[in-house]
Amino acid sequence: MRHAHRVEVVRAAEAELMARLPEGTLMRRAATGLAVTCARLLTRRRGRVYGSRVVVLAGSGDNGGDALYAGAELARRGARVTAVLLAPGRAHGGGLAALRAAHGRVVVEQEIGLADFSCADLVLDGIVGIGGRGGLRPEAEPYARAARTGPVVAVDVPSGVDADTGEVAGAALRADVTVCFGTYKPGLLIDPGASYAGAVQLVGIGLELPPAGVVALQHADVAALLPVPGAESDKYRRGVVGVAAGSARYPGAALLAVAGALRGGAGAVRYVGTAAEEVVRGFPETLVTEGGPAGAGRVQAWVVGPGGGEGADRALAEALAADVPVLVDADGLTELARLGPGALAGRTAPTLLTPHTGEAARLLAGAGGDGGTRSEQARPPAADELAAARLATARRLAAAYRATVLLKGSTTVVADPPPASGRGYPHGAVRVNPTGTAWLATAGSGDVLAGLAGSLLAAGLSAPDAAAVAAYLHGLAARRTAAVPGAPVTASEVAAALPAVWNDVRAGEAPEPRSRTSGGTGT
Repeated sequence: MRHAHRVEVVRAAEAELMARLPEGTLMRRAATGLAVTCARLLTRRRGRVYGSRVVVLAGSGDNGGDALYAGAELARRGARVTAVLLAPGRAHGGGLAALRAAHGRVVVEQEIGLADFSCADLVLDGIVGIGGRGGLRPEAEPYARAARTGPVVAVDVPSGVDADTGEVAGAALRADVTVCFGTYKPGLLIDPGASYAGAVQLVGIGLELPPAGVVALQHADVAALLPVPGAESDKYRRGVVGVAAGSARYPGAALLAVAGALRGGAGAVRYVGTAAEEVVRGFPETLVTEGGPAGAGRVQAWVVGPGGGEGADRALAEALAADVPVLVDADGLTELARLGPGALAGRTAPTLLTPHTGEAARLLAGAGGDGGTRSEQARPPAADELAAARLATARRLAAAYRATVLLKGSTTVVADPPPASGRGYPHGAVRVNPTGTAWLATAGSGDVLAGLAGSLLAAGLSAPDAAAVAAYLHGLAARRTAAVPGAPVTASEVAAALPAVWNDVRAGEAPEPRSRTSGGTGT
């Protein structure tokens, strides 16, 4: 599992460690790890470090110091290192002295710096550290637009990316590799920041950290959560998931939700809705019941809303009245936004909401923006604003509706509401999904995800576990279907690939690293 900590937590851990170590030890640890990564890249690219052209973009403070010290180590190995000082009067004194002692070159003229940047074999981005906010300053903006031939290695976080949230408020430098120190930062795992980070490598520097507020599951974590039937299992002990989906206009949503549910670990799928004939024709193992959720018989979880049309209001009300976990998607979310958070008041069983950002905007509008009254909200939140701040968006929704939220998109984010006691992580635990592909932005993929997550709920997983595991498997299935270098996929193909990726996870086969073009978990 990848653990990511907020800047204030990292700063506190650094201060505690530095108080016990000789001065400069922590920075030398970071710089050495950074230099090792750069040397590997140069060796892979040119066959050697000696003679390579390296440019260090050095801002003020410790981030620039890390880059300068790493540049000095590369210079001692024979690289031709040029440091471009973006804040000449505030450059890190020790790092600058080390670079000069290693016969590195220092320039302050930005015209020279840009020329060197464009033809360097490797660039170290040490402009802004993890405490930076907003986009690049005017003197650094040209580097975000300039052409380049060599890779950019970001020091802890790409300059211009908010380390805590992944938000990019202006110009930012795109990295091919980001070397982060001590722990991952949330902004490296969550878009849009994740798309600027490239491949992320962690260098340990000895920090003692509390439990992380943001985590990303990996194969071993998911494998440990997958439901496995025992010798005494039957279909009812394994769990029955109810699916209330589809309408005359959208019968395919029912088929896709059922397809995802059948491959999600529960023992049986019980369907209610207008597409019963199509569902049984496509999946004869499905249990079909006439009417709505109230008369469907025993289930361990409900999935409500995919393609639900005009019947979504009744299906939602009946499902929420049951004392079982309920996943609300698509038209069910539209109805919930109309009703507001009060519709979930008094529920003791878990509720899982699976919106994309457009639906998130409607839900927040229905909750008064941040969970207050409708009159308190100046204007409805815009979907593009919510997408740019998806960590905050997921947390706001979870707090407003007191429900687990799976926010779909280029990075899928799973957030729990803050604990009612006020103890624990103040914003609720957040999990971000590292799998997926941009090809998942296709009609019906969200229906598959809803059925899959609902089945995991019925099999006994908690709402955050079911959401995170479903997103992970869903993203892997899309990758397997799209293959390399990538081709369009359909939702039906994603559903069909789920058993294979389930086996991959159980077998411990690692996925390909997430690329800049990776996506989330459907619409």
